[in-house]
Amino acid sequence: MVLLILLLFTVTSDGQAQRVLGLKKDDSCVCEVNSTVWSFPVVKYETVLQQVHTCEGSMNSLAEQLKISSQRLPQIQAQVTSLTARLGPYKYLHNQGLYSALSLRLLGQQLSQLETDVGVVHSQLNNAQTKKLSKEVVKLRTHVDRLETADLVNMKAVKEKLRYLKNNVESCKSIPKDFRGQDRNCLKGLITSISDPVTTKLSPFGKSYISGSWGKQAQMENEDQKYSYWIQPLETSHIWGTTLRVYQNYEDFMASTNHKDFTFASSYSHPNAIEGPSAVLYGKALYYNCYRSADVCRYDLETNEVKRVTLPGTGVGFNNKFPYCYYDCRLNSDIDVEADETGLWALYATLGNHGNLVISRLVWDGETKTLNVTQTWETRLFKKAVSNAFMVCGVMYATRYVNEYREEVFYAFDTATGKEDNSLAKRLEKVAKGVASLSYNPTNKQIYMYNDGYLLAYQAHF
Repeated sequence: MVLLILLLFTVTSDGQAQRVLGLKKDDSCVCEVNSTVWSFPVVKYETVLQQVHTCEGSMNSLAEQLKISSQRLPQIQAQVTSLTARLGPYKYLHNQGLYSALSLRLLGQQLSQLETDVGVVHSQLNNAQTKKLSKEVVKLRTHVDRLETADLVNMKAVKEKLRYLKNNVESCKSIPKDFRGQDRNCLKGLITSISDPVTTKLSPFGKSYISGSWGKQAQMENEDQKYSYWIQPLETSHIWGTTLRVYQNYEDFMASTNHKDFTFASSYSHPNAIEGPSAVLYGKALYYNCYRSADVCRYDLETNEVKRVTLPGTGVGFNNKFPYCYYDCRLNSDIDVEADETGLWALYATLGNHGNLVISRLVWDGETKTLNVTQTWETRLFKKAVSNAFMVCGVMYATRYVNEYREEVFYAFDTATGKEDNSLAKRLEKVAKGVASLSYNPTNKQIYMYNDGYLLAYQAHF
């Protein structure tokens, strides 16, 4: 029999291990253990057990929260997506710097210029309207002076008032008193309705030329019909063009015969090349947006000379900065040249006017051979929220996309009064989705649309 020593590492009451002697018997170790010297740690066991139960409860609670969160996650993601989409336009405006804190110094400079303009106009006309403008400018100056010391919150309101007064000054400058009476239709007011297409024709250059301009020579007093109907396609990337095709009469135009082509630039990247669907034929000259610039070009069909003028404004949009959009953006449609009963116009947007449409009146001086901008109005209509625009009787009309076969004239801005109307709903039927250009012709009161390679004309009613 062999005597063995067995150490049992059991915890006694004093926390020590108990050592006992054992005997080897029948291949087994036999020993006696005095259990009275140690006790089972009941209290600690219960404490640990309680912690286990608590932990299980916490885990179950976390599992339930995770389940609920998993169920709500798609809803939260949908909300984030919705908010992101809604904030998209504002993010664009912020990134482009279109809305920023107004500078009091710049505001003061603009007001000083306005005071000078009003003083000049009042000294020339001295009528009730100019007296009213003078009083309003004095009130505005008082308001701005107050802003410089205290009230910074109302700066945007002052900016809007300044825009309104500037528009009124522009309307007074050089528009004659019988402005509305120059044409009996203009005297009637806004367009009342627009007909279904009275002309529908595929472009003689083919349907693949989806962007461009077309119409009828628009100068009212021009008796020469040598350049009656015209079309200007954008041959390169639907953005740039170098040629103009003219027809002597409507029959030749409809038959696509007896035309004459003019080339006003040697390449699409030439400074005199046309950019965007912006052209209008007025008299014996084509007016359009010059290549990669804020300039309007005038190409003389008789002399082949090109003259230009830079449009006024802070940060004039060009090279696809402020194209017509609404549904799909029309590439590089930043600057749009139009004609009506009163003459030539340029429609565009500027950073200074927060991307909203600006209207400038163009005048060609035949004696000095210069193209000039005589007046400028600022609207509150964001240009990228518009599919196209045109001028009639000094009123700018803007359109928006309705569906693939319809546009709608929804907005008007009257340069004679500085007032706007956004309650219009005049339909324009079309045969394709995209509208490259819209222009009005005062000689026959028709509106011309370049509709993705189709040429459409409508009759305007007053």
